[in-house]
Amino acid sequence: MSAPGRWQLEKALSALKQGEVIAYPTEGVWGLGCDPFNVDAVDRLLALKNRPMDKGLILVASNLNQLSPLLSFLSDAQLSQLKQSVSNDRAKPSADYRPTTWLIPSNGLIPYWITGAHNTVAVRISRHSMVAALCQAFGGMIVSTSANPSKQAPALTQLATRHYFGKQIPVYLSGKVNRSGVTSEIRDLVTGNVLR
Repeated sequence: MSAPGRWQLEKALSALKQGEVIAYPTEGVWGLGCDPFNVDAVDRLLALKNRPMDKGLILVASNLNQLSPLLSFLSDAQLSQLKQSVSNDRAKPSADYRPTTWLIPSNGLIPYWITGAHNTVAVRISRHSMVAALCQAFGGMIVSTSANPSKQAPALTQLATRHYFGKQIPVYLSGKVNRSGVTSEIRDLVTGNVLR
């Protein structure tokens, strides 16, 4: 999957910096994203989805360096496990790849409007070239949640995303999901439990 063109990327970055919500393809479904540290942007995203804040949201990054503040609180074993997981994910052929979302202690570094009712934050290092390029250009993590109103099926195409949200979303990046309908596995880094 190719990265976004320069014009498209600049348009998305401008929207993110202005507190807008954008739509883009991810590993398995279309996603909605915004600046995680802009409470107005997150409020807008939650209202679009009709999603309660206490559920929390996933953050995506292009590499582990973008998670560095969170990593400083991890034990050597936890950090090693996370690095190994990212390395293993990158080595898997696309046909076998299922992304992993990790629950990591937030240690007060991530705002409550992202963590919701939890003391952890859900993070994923994205292997999708569109998402990785977006995070790289933005200079850090962005919110990534499935593009669908609450209790509706996640959108798998740009057309389906536009059907749900229309002009309420100012920027739709073009592209396709890597593996249609494949959701990420969710693992708790501290307990090792698999939640999905």
